[in-house]
Amino acid sequence: MPGSAPHATFNGNAPLRRPVGNSNQNMDVIVIGGGIAGVATAYHLRAAGHRVCVVERHATVAQGATYGHGGNVLPTPLDVWFGPTFLASRQNAKNGVINKIGFNGAARQFVKQLAALQEPEAFARQYGRLRPLIEASRDAMADVEARFGLEFEQTSGLLHLVRAEHEWEQTQPALGLLRQYEVPHHVLTPAECAAYEHSVRTEPEFAGGVLFERERTANCPLFAKLIKQTLDSQGGVQFMLGCEVSAIRLEGQRASVELAPRAGAAARSREVEVIHADAVVVAAGHGSLALLERIGLRLPLHPLRLHTLVAPIAHEECAPHVAIVDAVKRIGISRMNQRLRIAGGAVLQSAGQIDKPLGEAVTKEALALLGQATHDWIPGAARISAALPWEGVKLLSPDGLPVIGNALHPRLFVNAGHGPAGWGLACGAGKLVADLLSGHAPGLPDDTLAALRTDRFQ
Repeated sequence: MPGSAPHATFNGNAPLRRPVGNSNQNMDVIVIGGGIAGVATAYHLRAAGHRVCVVERHATVAQGATYGHGGNVLPTPLDVWFGPTFLASRQNAKNGVINKIGFNGAARQFVKQLAALQEPEAFARQYGRLRPLIEASRDAMADVEARFGLEFEQTSGLLHLVRAEHEWEQTQPALGLLRQYEVPHHVLTPAECAAYEHSVRTEPEFAGGVLFERERTANCPLFAKLIKQTLDSQGGVQFMLGCEVSAIRLEGQRASVELAPRAGAAARSREVEVIHADAVVVAAGHGSLALLERIGLRLPLHPLRLHTLVAPIAHEECAPHVAIVDAVKRIGISRMNQRLRIAGGAVLQSAGQIDKPLGEAVTKEALALLGQATHDWIPGAARISAALPWEGVKLLSPDGLPVIGNALHPRLFVNAGHGPAGWGLACGAGKLVADLLSGHAPGLPDDTLAALRTDRFQ
């Protein structure tokens, strides 16, 4: 295990000692990424008895895409980023997704693949594959909460609102799935929406809403930090913060990562630092793509820029007591103490442009979508002029499902592409990675496991 010296490694330069997949052996595992996916993976690996080293490029956990996550914990059929209501309108202002100038052929192909899931039967089939992971995530999260008594601003109640009649028609396949899977919900008229949530106004007219009294919102970065604190207190997990992985090595029975030199490192320090372990899990969000490409794995995950506004409550009497979701634009508004977190405003652009600044005009358009949704649904609730903006990158797959499982080599695992819908999926995904790495039979159906595999795109 890592020692106390700076940049300590698992085994120095010693050869690996244990085969991955032997459930009778505990292993040394490197997790690349300290966002919610990486932290949840580390938790479940440690719970399975493994020793873990989390390598995170930021100064602490939950500083990348996790920091700006919307509040919705787990997705319903109305939340997933595929299906009849996703990109249903090609007009940017109507579907909540902005296509940036420079939108190239690869991005268009990505949209075309997702559009294939707008057909109700394809949508139902794909959601059916995802649902076991959603329920496994619900169970895993409940276990963590009960075990450690964590408080991370959990609040029950989600009210999805739909503007126009034709959009209400587009939601019908999702409502059918809610009935099929017996998900507790209530379909409400506009008047019933306003009666339940006083902050929602019936003028101008809208089509209706769907209430989920048991679904929750919560503070994702706070949850990730609480899990880290728990792991710190228990031991067996080391967090190497402010360290960036530059390469993954897979050589015979070896699994290791190279660390990039730290900023300001002495010029004489030219020796590449390597951490050796029994397995490596790549859970670095958007940063996963370049690392995997360098070892020959190209995943067709597409980056989305997402935006968040955290605004102080303007008038308490106008503030909602449940989370509000613009069902078609996929903009969520959740209350966290005396502030509102407004998340959405997706920008789809060429993957090659994702590392460049977005541009003031496009950023302004994205943030305006968030402010307008707040004004439309709960006018007077938020002081948008005083809101703090955030922008980050999340990965979405062309079939809407995350990528979880073994890849290329027996000692390499991937946990990425969860998209914007439901950060609680990370808990189930981390449990799945731990099961696969440990050689345990996952408690998910075969069609779900196949739909999540890294090689499904081939």
